Amino acid sequence: MNDRVLEIVGDALDKLNIEIPSWGFANTGTRFGKFIQATAATTIEEKFSDAAQVNAMTGASKTLALHVQWDLPNGMQDIHEIERLANKYKIRPGSINPNIFQNQEYKYGSCGNPDAKIRRMAVDHILDCVAIAEALKSRDVSPWFADGSNYPGTQNIRQRIGYFEECLAEIHRALKPGQRLLIEYKPFEPAFYHTDIADWGMAFLLAKNSGPQAYVLVDTGHHYQAQNIEQIVAWLLHHKMMGGFHFNDRRYADDDLTLGSIDPYQVFRIFHEIRMFEWETKSTADIAYMIDQSHNLKDKIEAMIQTVCTAQELYARAALVDHERLASLQNKCALVDAEETLRGAFWVDVREAVREWRKSRNLPLDPMQEFRSSGYMERIKAERSHRNAQASASYA
Repeated sequence: MNDRVLEIVGDALDKLNIEIPSWGFANTGTRFGKFIQATAATTIEEKFSDAAQVNAMTGASKTLALHVQWDLPNGMQDIHEIERLANKYKIRPGSINPNIFQNQEYKYGSCGNPDAKIRRMAVDHILDCVAIAEALKSRDVSPWFADGSNYPGTQNIRQRIGYFEECLAEIHRALKPGQRLLIEYKPFEPAFYHTDIADWGMAFLLAKNSGPQAYVLVDTGHHYQAQNIEQIVAWLLHHKMMGGFHFNDRRYADDDLTLGSIDPYQVFRIFHEIRMFEWETKSTADIAYMIDQSHNLKDKIEAMIQTVCTAQELYARAALVDHERLASLQNKCALVDAEETLRGAFWVDVREAVREWRKSRNLPLDPMQEFRSSGYMERIKAERSHRNAQASASYA
C-alpha cells in the first residue's frame, strides 16, 4: 500500500471519534425479554471501565454517552462521581441523554402529552440534563421522544406539534453558549399509528423553530425499509443542520445490530457524503458520531470493539474516494465511471493501512485479539457473574 494511501487513511482516522453509549455495556434485550450476560456492567464505574477497554484497543472512543436516569439517578448530586470516574479511566463524559419515555407519567407522551403537568415534568427533566451537561462540560443534549399514539382519532396531532414547539423552544433558551440540542426522530415504535417526530423533516422543522443551537440527530436504524439515508444526510449538511449520528444496523426495523453487519455499503455511502461535503466546502463537518446498539446476544465489549473497528475501516475507505475525479464525472453525467469511482474506493482493502495507523499510534494491531488475550474478560466475569445471575431476564 503506497505512502499516499497511508497518509490519507492516517489523517482520516486521527480525526474520527466514535462515542460509545454507557447502556451498550449493560444487560439489554427486546420487548420480549433479555439474555443475561455474566460480564455485563451493572454500575456506572463498570461502564467507564469497559469503555476504557474499547478506547485502549481502538484509540477512537474517548467519550462515553451518559443516560441521566440510568447513570446519574440522583442528578446533579452524581456529578462528582462521574468526574472521578472520568479522571480515573481517562474517558470523558459525552452526550447527555434524558429519559422522557420510561416513567409511568409518560404513558400518553412527554412533550406531546395533553396534560400540561406532564409536559412540565418532561421539560424540567431535560432542563436538569442541560445543567448536568454544563457541569460535565458536555456539549450535546440528545433527547429521544417516544411520543405518539396507537389509534386514529385518539390524539390531536396538530395540537401536539404546538406542544413540542413550545417545549423545545424553552429548552433551547436554557442552552449555554457552545451547547447543542440534538433532536432525534423515529417513524414508529413504541407508537404505531403516529409518532410525533417521525422523520428527518419533522425533526428539521422543530430544530429550526427551536433556535440556532438545535440540530438533527440521525439514528441509522430509525427509517423505513430501503430509505436513502445518505440523501437525508446530504440535505442536512446542505442546510447546516446535521448534528450527529446514532450508528447501528438493521434488517427489518430498529434492530440495533452492530454497525455494518447487514449493509456496510450504506455506512460507506453515508461517510462518503460527509467527506464529499468537506472536500467541496473546504471545511470539517461538526458531527457527533455515536454508537447506539443493543448487544443482546454478542458479548458487550467485543461487539463495541467490532463496531468501532468497522467504522474506522469504512471511514478510511470513504476517505480514499477521488473527489476531484468524481465531481468531474458527475458533471459530465458519466454514470458508469462515476459509480465505479465510488465503488472502487469501497472495495479497497484498507486493513493494512489501518494496521499501520495503529502501529504509528502505539495501538494494538489486532484490537479483538489483544482484548481477548488481556485477561480482562476473565477478571470481570469473576467479579460480576454473581450479581448478574440475580438480574431479571423478563419484562413481564
